[in-house]
Amino acid sequence: MNSIQECMTTNVATVSSQQTIKEAATLMGQSNVGSIPVVDNGQLRGIITDRDITLRTTAKGLENSTPVSQVMSTNLVSGHTSMSVEEAAKIMAQHQIRRLPIVENNQLVGIVALGDLATNEMSDHAAGVALTNISEPNKTS
Repeated sequence: MNSIQECMTTNVATVSSQQTIKEAATLMGQSNVGSIPVVDNGQLRGIITDRDITLRTTAKGLENSTPVSQVMSTNLVSGHTSMSVEEAAKIMAQHQIRRLPIVENNQLVGIVALGDLATNEMSDHAAGVALTNISEPNKTS
């Protein structure tokens, strides 16, 4: 089993709960992501998504200066550094989420996206096929 630490992103863009949704949206654009963990003093407080901004702010006519805390999702599911890739995939499937923040000692240490798991699984499969082909004796006679 592969550890989640092998495929998680550790350089995670974050916003504080007091930053504005405009700042969050700008950071999403710069980082080319659709969600950003909300972290106060290193602790994961929530997550804000482009969907949160659209439905909870723009659709309701709120200002760009609205604090992230007013529109972020707080019913968070998170993982831990000692979990396996398989465990993370199972949690993400159960909760139908595309990104899983990884927490250690109540501190955000990384995030795993669905694409990270797919890439990891494909790499493992490819490595397995390669190893099988390398390990088989040459069948030329």
